[in-house]
Amino acid sequence: MPHPPSPHLLLRRVFIWPRIRTTRQTATLSRPRPLIPLDKRISSRQFSDRAHWRACYLSNRTFSTAIPARFPTSAASTNMPEYKLIGSSPSEIKNGDKVEVQVEGLEGVKLLLVKLDDKVHAMTARCTHYGAPLVKGVLSPDARITCPWHGACFNVISGDVEDAPAPNALNKYDISEKNGAFYVHTDEASLKAWGREPVKTCKVSGNDNVVVVGGGSGAFGTIESLRELGYSGNITMISKEPNLPLDRTKFSKALIADPSKIELRSKDWYSNVSVNTVSDEVTSVDFEKKSVATKSGKSYPYTKLVLATGGTPRMLPLPGFKELGNVFTLRYVTDAQAILAAVGEKGKNIVVIGSSFIGMEVGNALAKENKVTIVGMESAPLERVMGVEVGRIFQRNLEKSGVKFYLSASVEKATPCSADSTKVGAVHLKDGTELPADLVILGVGVAPATEYIKENPAVKLEGDGSLKTDESFAVQGLKDVYAIGDIAKYPYHGPGGQDGKFHVRIEHWNVAQNSGRSVGRTIAHLSTSSHPIKPKPFIPIFWSALGAQLRYCGNTVDGYDDIVMKGEPENAKFAAFYTSSDTVVAVATMGMDPIISKSAELMRRGNMPGKKELVAGTDVLTVDLPGKVTM
Repeated sequence: MPHPPSPHLLLRRVFIWPRIRTTRQTATLSRPRPLIPLDKRISSRQFSDRAHWRACYLSNRTFSTAIPARFPTSAASTNMPEYKLIGSSPSEIKNGDKVEVQVEGLEGVKLLLVKLDDKVHAMTARCTHYGAPLVKGVLSPDARITCPWHGACFNVISGDVEDAPAPNALNKYDISEKNGAFYVHTDEASLKAWGREPVKTCKVSGNDNVVVVGGGSGAFGTIESLRELGYSGNITMISKEPNLPLDRTKFSKALIADPSKIELRSKDWYSNVSVNTVSDEVTSVDFEKKSVATKSGKSYPYTKLVLATGGTPRMLPLPGFKELGNVFTLRYVTDAQAILAAVGEKGKNIVVIGSSFIGMEVGNALAKENKVTIVGMESAPLERVMGVEVGRIFQRNLEKSGVKFYLSASVEKATPCSADSTKVGAVHLKDGTELPADLVILGVGVAPATEYIKENPAVKLEGDGSLKTDESFAVQGLKDVYAIGDIAKYPYHGPGGQDGKFHVRIEHWNVAQNSGRSVGRTIAHLSTSSHPIKPKPFIPIFWSALGAQLRYCGNTVDGYDDIVMKGEPENAKFAAFYTSSDTVVAVATMGMDPIISKSAELMRRGNMPGKKELVAGTDVLTVDLPGKVTM
């Protein structure tokens, strides 16, 4: 068998590769046909060919990848049980349809059927992130289906993850037609599984060594992508956190502080796929000798370095806040544990300083059984980002939960408790207001965590401490070094970004993970090819829990001058379209799914309606998605 192509070209719309004949364990390559560059959307048959290529390629790279589980063969070749699907028939489903169906004989087990290019695909019905019904998501003409909640995206043909935050791919099922009904051929366990199991094992080969500094969303995305795409080199993840990558979004939204409940992958998984996890703090990097040094005195060489160290919560440089106990920031699981310990038996006076997303989320999470006060400098929560009208919707939501606000306020100091002078007892505002406080939580922003390279002469940090990168997240001026997540300032090609003229630093969970997936894809490609690969574009998607679920997509990198409101803002059910001139640069919604998922896809494809169209009554959910991505 000739050396196979780079794995990420197999499913990423770059070239059409030859058809592969597969059995359960082997693959033989037919005579190659010429490579055909893709300018437009391609057929599901072409996607399917490359999906088989990828499955066979991974199985030959020492991964434990069962082809029938990932890309099922026919019922005749597998002798799998047959299950009838109830809820749709071959005569009813049309191209572009997505239908949720019941599996006969298995109570509560549902699948999603999608018809593209005259072919019906059967797959997992729920998003593998938080279980959103994909039938309510957005189907794109290039075989992508996007979750209606948080922006997770999957490939309809292969089931693979296209965009974060989905941790697992979808299961795909062999489907046939008989007597006017659909049948799938698989086993009961596969039908009941919540998505496809991740890559299980990897035997390392070669001398390549990727070192990932950090243990958050970006680090996870990088590692997951590398192993998923067949990279068999060494991987070392160095993180100062006392845990493996967690779903950090649950710290502030739900104050879940048990790491075992929110691990993205188990310790065994990292071990099985040959990822060396190191609990240590990186203190310096020698970019010339290609090695990183840690606090424990150890040194780790690299061939590729991924910096994913996230952000450091800011402290208030005011009297009392550094000296007194029970003053917290929230970044790590240990912070959440300390906050919950301080809250104890509930009924506490809690002052949250900062009407930021973190401040609002943690205030909302604690308000049920405590007296929560949020202090903000703006006239409405999140005014700078979301605008006054939208910010006041969030304020009303939290006030219904008992949260009290002091806005347009300035903090003067914190003073100790009369019963224990080592702990905080009150927060004082400059207008003389004294707020009793059993504990204080600071939500006043984060700074890029780049202290370990701040004095390095080879590095030029931006004014905010971030690292400037190109579209592939490669750090400018450094060889074989990438920066992702909160520390990266990258060219933004979405609406308002003026085709990459503006560099942005976005502190979003999805952005960190998607940038990590992008870097993993690049490194895996370069391990088998000397030719560069075009970065896969994504639109930033963000969500928050502010009395109701907020969704947000896009970015106001160059500002916005107006907001077009739709829906019922007075009932916290709205869609807010942020515009610069006639261009929609960002969208925020509550209770109006899947507008965010649809808007993000329209933005990727350059077909987002303008301000004039929206004012005239255009509904984005009725706008067609072009086949071509323009970012």
